[in-house]
Amino acid sequence: MKFRASIRLMIAIEDIHPLTDFQRDAKRHLASANRTGRPKVLTVNGKAQGVLLGKKAYQKVQESLEELATLKSIQRGLDDLKKGRTVSAAKAHLHLRGL
Repeated sequence: MKFRASIRLMIAIEDIHPLTDFQRDAKRHLASANRTGRPKVLTVNGKAQGVLLGKKAYQKVQESLEELATLKSIQRGLDDLKKGRTVSAAKAHLHLRGL
């Protein structure tokens, strides 16, 4: 069993701002990102160059990344088990005592 995640993120037009607008009024943009929980896309010459996240949204991203890393580790372990890449507990214990 493989774990796959797919996230589609819709960016509202009101959440796209020129970097210069952000530089002029960073507090307002940060307050808005924190209040709405939506990311703000910052542009330079009309092209996305950065994303501003509020504190809670950033924490949620970090938690999701940690969860994904855990799931990938579990998947690697299951793959190793399936392919016979294992050692006995006794051998593992001896190896660890030798460290």
